Amino acid sequence: VALAMWLAGAVRSLGCVASWVVEHSQGEMAAAEVSGALSWEERAKIIALRSQFVKNRLAGLGGMAVVEMPVEAVSKRLEEAGLALSIAVVNTPTSTVVSGDADAIEQFVLSFAEEDTFCRRVDVDYASHSAHVDSILTEYRQQIAMIEPKPTSVPMISTVTGEFIDGEALGADYWCSNLRETVRFDRALDVLLAQGHGVFIEVSPHPV
Repeated sequence: VALAMWLAGAVRSLGCVASWVVEHSQGEMAAAEVSGALSWEERAKIIALRSQFVKNRLAGLGGMAVVEMPVEAVSKRLEEAGLALSIAVVNTPTSTVVSGDADAIEQFVLSFAEEDTFCRRVDVDYASHSAHVDSILTEYRQQIAMIEPKPTSVPMISTVTGEFIDGEALGADYWCSNLRETVRFDRALDVLLAQGHGVFIEVSPHPV
């Protein structure tokens, strides 16, 4: 997130002014700062506390995996295999991430071993966007309750709701939903495409 903020600043210094901003999972914290809804201090607090909760309470218990398959097909496969995994992220119409218990993730990845479908584990040992995070949400909400988001100066599209969001809605409840709910990056992109936007700059240390 810190690197994303630096890169966003570098892009602005070159005279590139964003018409909108959209981010992915915890990256939305950087987007919220770029949009003007959060201060640097507020963004630092919510990301640091989130990281502490994940490291101390969730690390080592779960995992995530990405598969190049539509979300409907992934949901059907999980049901047929009896795997208790959550749909964590819908990146695009053909890219989906699942999340849950580490052994179930391993079974999911292995099930594609004989198929010509890209599927691999994500390099994390916890299960964001699944029931695994339910145990930390109450304490996390209490710890970040003091943030005071402001209206956005750059429009922000939420990947929780898949719609443009008022900056003042980016309070503690939102960041709990950001950690728990499915990331709908696909819906955010659909909104922008429907409005006729055609130039997308990915501000990231590596392409996704």
